[in-house]
Amino acid sequence: MRHIVVVNNPKNWPLDIPGGEVISAKDYVTDPVYTNLRNVKVFNLCRSYRYQTIGYYVSLLATARGHKPFPDVLTIQDLKSQTIIRIVSEELDELIQKSLKPIQGSYFIMSIYFGRNLAKRHDKLSNSLFSHFRAPLLRAEFTRKENVWFLKNIQPIATNDIPQDHRPFISEMAKEFFKKRNSGSRKKEPRYDLAILINPDDTMPPSDEKAVKRFIRAAEALDFYTELITKDDYSRLNEFDALFIRETTSVNHHTYRMARRAEKEGLIVIDDPNSILLCTNKVYLAELLNKHAIPAPETLIISSIQPEVIEEKLGFPCILKQPDSSFSLGVLKADNAEDFSLKAEQLLEKSELLIVQQFIPTTYDWRVGILNGKPIYGCKYFMARKHWQIFERAGGKTHEGATESVPVDQIPPGVLESALKAANLIGDGLYGVDLKEINGNVYVIEVNDNPSIDSGIEDAILKEDLYKIIMEEFLRRIEKQKRISL
Repeated sequence: MRHIVVVNNPKNWPLDIPGGEVISAKDYVTDPVYTNLRNVKVFNLCRSYRYQTIGYYVSLLATARGHKPFPDVLTIQDLKSQTIIRIVSEELDELIQKSLKPIQGSYFIMSIYFGRNLAKRHDKLSNSLFSHFRAPLLRAEFTRKENVWFLKNIQPIATNDIPQDHRPFISEMAKEFFKKRNSGSRKKEPRYDLAILINPDDTMPPSDEKAVKRFIRAAEALDFYTELITKDDYSRLNEFDALFIRETTSVNHHTYRMARRAEKEGLIVIDDPNSILLCTNKVYLAELLNKHAIPAPETLIISSIQPEVIEEKLGFPCILKQPDSSFSLGVLKADNAEDFSLKAEQLLEKSELLIVQQFIPTTYDWRVGILNGKPIYGCKYFMARKHWQIFERAGGKTHEGATESVPVDQIPPGVLESALKAANLIGDGLYGVDLKEINGNVYVIEVNDNPSIDSGIEDAILKEDLYKIIMEEFLRRIEKQKRISL
């Protein structure tokens, strides 16, 4: 990827930015040669980003041209918003108090150069602010009231306001920043940039560490620059061409917000926000399957505790589900009317609606992995020993049933057909459809937008080819989008 450093006047530019081609803002905005460039990252180091200034137009036009501006227009707007600044101050409060504790007085200015500060003790705070306000050169102003520090303002630094003795440090930080994106043994620039969203603290992530490494290997074989990111990289999304979410998703959650922003920025996103929205709510899924006459367990949507209705229509035992449950959390079995009343009351404290389903006991559930309307893997997930679910949580521990991978061409036709019908109602993303098969009948349990792909389980049949298939789909979508934008 080509790196262009855009400044107001290259002749008066005081900094040495290694690895970047320095051009004037006027040339970038008006010269047609820059309009048609592809695979470009634009480092906007103009003196001002105020609305209608040439610095503002550099980032705005970079976005329109399909370039990757740094900062982007959303960041420029965030820098003007006192509401955003206040929210960030509250979010980083603990770090702010810790970092600024030794500072005397009631006012402090922190200079942030590519996420770093000259004083190492402020590095963590500098980097955290940089992750929220992704601009190369920033100045953060803090005030102290009643012995508590607050972020008062944050804004770009004009180069003529940078102290002379800071300039060598900025050049070094810029060099280090560029080097991160160009590290490795590659002899040529990667075609596209892929971000894989993970949560290092997730105890049950959709992909284990070994599987994530296989995704990276498959992506790099297709000439992707691949980087693992976390929720702290929200403001960096425009640096990439695609986002692959390998963290448990939820609507009221940063995974959904990041998917929304990435899609808005023009990235190819799996899981896309619409799939997250539809799949994570079982009330919606129950209604959708019913409307399209796709067999599923007998289901009721309830808003009040009426055990007599449940006994009449479904019988006991029955299954209660919180609308946004996942990994068997928020899923309970009621054995009788009294048990139902107790558990329904517990779940209705968190949601005004509940799913109640007919209990269909099986020794295993089917999972069919589907990408872009095509099956890519099949698995049998067996129930935990002497338990009715795949996962059993007891005594602070989680016990999981065995798994058995099945080649796609050996999945029973009825299971495969129902899985494809259900997934196609959601979209063309990556889905895991859970089904039960009993006495020749097939029932769709749910469609998951963020299916598990773990080493030695879902990849047991295709091995490395499973990861290649998924990465090839990213490549196909990116290149299709690029062709449309030409």
